Amino acid sequence: MTDLYERKPPGPGHNQPEDENEVKWERWTKRRIFVRELAGTYSHLYKQLLDQPRVYSSRKLPWKGGPQQYGKQIINPQAAMVAQSIETHIEAYGPGAFGQKHGHMNSAVFYVIKGYGHDIHDGRHIPWKAGDVMIVENGCVHQHFNDDPENEAILLVMKAKPLFLFMHLLFQKIVTYPPNEPIKGHEDWQPPTDL
Repeated sequence: MTDLYERKPPGPGHNQPEDENEVKWERWTKRRIFVRELAGTYSHLYKQLLDQPRVYSSRKLPWKGGPQQYGKQIINPQAAMVAQSIETHIEAYGPGAFGQKHGHMNSAVFYVIKGYGHDIHDGRHIPWKAGDVMIVENGCVHQHFNDDPENEAILLVMKAKPLFLFMHLLFQKIVTYPPNEPIKGHEDWQPPTDL
């Protein structure tokens, strides 16, 4: 018997669809900057670094994804010149929603801003709630679940992913994609506008 929430597994290779014209998940197909070039004189690079902003407003950035899980990239080598080795993003899960089951080489630290739920890390059930800090260890296959059937869960994710990619620790794989259908009773759910 197939799990209700599981979709067809990703195609061959690194999350590549079997049909090149079929896009499974846009964030895996777009070109991104994982590590920027550092070129110039030391004094020029140093001044450029000192001139960068230290506060970034996530409110100005669009949410992407849906219909159950949304995310927004805040700080990474593509968006912020001050960050070459870290990445941060916010994830919003609708009531009763869950994200993709996936694994990657880098570890990740999650701060739970709102809500409660659990993670599955290599088959191990790990509960979490607002105010908790959770660690996903290197190479772990994991998935996030919002256990509240009426309210959203919000997570702040911080990781050294760009540094891992720079060192050619590239492996990332989606085992199952997040659902394409909204949760019944919450078809109109949207992520918060104040984050």
